[in-house]
Amino acid sequence: METAPASDRVADDPGPRGLRPLPPTPHPIVISVRNLCKEYHTGRGRLTLFDGLTFDILQGEMLAIVGQSGAGKSTLLHILGALDAPSAGDVYCASTQLRSLTPGQAATFRNREIGYVWQFHYLLPEFTALENVAMPLLARGLPKAEAFRNAEQWLKEVELADRVTHRAGELSGGEQQRVSIARALVTHPKVLLADEPTGDLDSLTAEMIFNLISRLHQLHRLTSVIVTHNLALARRCTRILRLEKGRLDEVSPSAA
Repeated sequence: METAPASDRVADDPGPRGLRPLPPTPHPIVISVRNLCKEYHTGRGRLTLFDGLTFDILQGEMLAIVGQSGAGKSTLLHILGALDAPSAGDVYCASTQLRSLTPGQAATFRNREIGYVWQFHYLLPEFTALENVAMPLLARGLPKAEAFRNAEQWLKEVELADRVTHRAGELSGGEQQRVSIARALVTHPKVLLADEPTGDLDSLTAEMIFNLISRLHQLHRLTSVIVTHNLALARRCTRILRLEKGRLDEVSPSAA
């Protein structure tokens, strides 16, 4: 696994191989993206989702990525979290060069450094809320008793202490999403990636879930990237980036 020294993280116009040093910044760079490209080959030819994306995300930021359906927002999020590989370019996340990882190293990296929240909760229906939250810790090899203690604490943190033994089908949509948030954060990741975390919820529940994510983001000093179509929620983030026609541009909250 290759890690990026401080001098290797970001440049204004880096070459395809090397990265020049950055001037000191008040907040460390947690995610650095350089000349990122993603292409697909289809029966009709080559489809380029985006090309030449270059940006940084600082420690403690809560970044919203907005744009039309099909623009590539989810694909970009997957690349940032080592779930997908770019066609070209470099991503450093938590000081790790993602393209240098083997599949096994990528799985370990995701388990230790990244928390994921999806539009659908993806809870395992045959297991309780407690067991679902404990899964990442059990995968890491923690003893069952320790994993369950940590999972129970996180269920308390998302205000589900009275739902510990409930299975997914016995929970409301908002409760299911809170369990998925606890599962994402039980490993104490540096980075939270959320793909439309309120997309399947009514407006009141969506507000509650966003408030919860925001509170946990601040309390645990996370760096968070949230893909959302909800512009009202996006405006409450630290920054907004719009992905459109293969370009990623920063926009002011009033223009989002």
